[in-house]
Amino acid sequence: MKSMKPARIIISRTDNIGDVVLCLPVAGVLKQHFPDCKIFFLGNSYTKAIIESCEFVDEFIDGKLIIQAEENSAVNVLKNLRADVIIHVFPNKKLTILAKKAKIPIRIGTTNRTYHWGKCNRLTRLSRKASPYHEAQLNLKLLVPLGVKELVSLEEIPAYFGLSKIKPLRDDLKNLLQPDKFNLILHPKSKGSAREWGLDHFAELIDLLPADKFRIFISGTKEEGIAMKDFIGQHPSVIDITGKCSLPEFVSFIAHADGMIAASTGPLHIAAAMNKIALGIYAPMRPIFPTRWAPLGKNAGYIVLDKKCNDCKKCKECECIRSIQSIEVIEKLLQMISLKK
Repeated sequence: MKSMKPARIIISRTDNIGDVVLCLPVAGVLKQHFPDCKIFFLGNSYTKAIIESCEFVDEFIDGKLIIQAEENSAVNVLKNLRADVIIHVFPNKKLTILAKKAKIPIRIGTTNRTYHWGKCNRLTRLSRKASPYHEAQLNLKLLVPLGVKELVSLEEIPAYFGLSKIKPLRDDLKNLLQPDKFNLILHPKSKGSAREWGLDHFAELIDLLPADKFRIFISGTKEEGIAMKDFIGQHPSVIDITGKCSLPEFVSFIAHADGMIAASTGPLHIAAAMNKIALGIYAPMRPIFPTRWAPLGKNAGYIVLDKKCNDCKKCKECECIRSIQSIEVIEKLLQMISLKK
């Protein structure tokens, strides 16, 4: 490790889909600097399909199994990986303790987690909430202890997602797509992870989009599909795929579609990372605003109201995002389609 050329690196991020997508450039940048290194991604089993779709990740490790295992067993699992480095991108106290007990030589964490003190031997000063940087850039700042000090621009980051290992799409799903139309996925819900635009706005959007040019799909979980039953039923021309795809299948469906409109959700970030037309509808509120969480991709964009959003912090409804009009979204979508790279 004296030469700072690690051979085996663990990236630890055991949270949600969008967070994991924005962490994949860590693997891409590591492979650029250390081409011969092996990268393990320790993640949530729920996000396995995303992680295994990344060409820069060599092996997925189920973090939940390690966290829930008996301590000696968990330590042995980590030891057997023979890692030189573990990067705690998403802080987890137990994993921090286990990594030290496994005697991983370089353990990278942030200074603002007190349980990293004494457990991590490379600490990076990093405050996410107050930072002017995007989440993907903040993740990359954890590579400074490995000598990777240059700031990767937002324009450069899409090259490091590496979502190229996509599984074939089921024939029944593939047959739903129409090559003579723009296959657009609308993902109205967010499982509570973001402020939502509202089903009434999406309904108006569907009515305004020309049916001869757009093939529209509604996506979401099975539970979200049940919650949207009346909304979907009012639009017989749209294709309901809620609850009909596993995550690997949904990833493949996004890869075969042309674009997506959604709030700040995991599927939006997947579409953006695949360089699809990915249009996000955002609230201007810190820390969930686009400066931190915008979709990143060659054909990604967002709409956000140009104002400070403080009144909505203590309520679920956000008037700022609700103030965005359907016609504005359509105009932005058409502009993005015309400029597609």
